[in-house]
Amino acid sequence: MLVRIVKMSFNPQHIEDFISIFEDSKSKIRGFHGCDHLELYQDKNTPNLFFTYSHWQSEAHLNAYRHSDYFEKVWKATKALFNDKPEAWSVDTLYVVNDPKTE
Repeated sequence: MLVRIVKMSFNPQHIEDFISIFEDSKSKIRGFHGCDHLELYQDKNTPNLFFTYSHWQSEAHLNAYRHSDYFEKVWKATKALFNDKPEAWSVDTLYVVNDPKTE
């Protein structure tokens, strides 16, 4: 499994536009072959800063999505709203620590 984290900073006046794009595309992204999990986070202190957190079965699955026509369409609309260069990381999960009371 591969975890993908993407940090995006938007012009404050475009926050609602981005949320609308995410609302419209989240089910299709999550339904893309190889995507097992998708979350969107908003920074508590900097409300125009967002992070996506997704799980992919493999790097090949992520790359297939990143090279799809659908990604191109969504990314083009999203990047027009940025006020800074996005950052992305592909990481491996080393540990998952659950509630010790349930283990």
